Amino acid sequence: MSTERPLPGTPDVQTVTPDGQSTATVIDGVITRRPAVHVDHRGSLHELWNGQPDLGPEPIVHVYQTSLRRGQIKGWARHEHKVDRYTIAVGEMLALLFDGRPGSSTEGVLQRVHLTARGTMQMRIPVGVWHLLINLSEAETHFINMPTQPYVYGQPDRILLPWDSDEIPVDVRSYLPKF
Repeated sequence: MSTERPLPGTPDVQTVTPDGQSTATVIDGVITRRPAVHVDHRGSLHELWNGQPDLGPEPIVHVYQTSLRRGQIKGWARHEHKVDRYTIAVGEMLALLFDGRPGSSTEGVLQRVHLTARGTMQMRIPVGVWHLLINLSEAETHFINMPTQPYVYGQPDRILLPWDSDEIPVDVRSYLPKF
């Protein structure tokens, strides 16, 4: 009988492949990417859209910038007809995506996407996928949306739930910044 006590702690698990790709499950239809950023002595140029179908083949029909104030959350929300295509402009945010689409190959999957100018900068959220955004910056975060359909002011294509809803089995509090 051994009298040695195991050391405390939990072994770390692999989160990325050797080439930097996440090992996490991706919700069907969600696309994340880092577009081209050109930097020289004068500053930088960040490509929002270059005509390639990287974020889906749908045409650009509406473009707007929105913001998320420090310490704030937007969501849960989902759309029944349009796809959201976000590009981070300033700041850093965590997107929680939950696939509640009945019959989807990834139904019930939670995906976390960290959007920052130093990493993944763009994300495509398919129709029907719940999304919630958390500002991780010390300042206001700004991002651009290029949805696949224009906003209809009299009939918005947006279904909402409170961020702490029991309808989505995600403990959002566990993802909030710990200061």
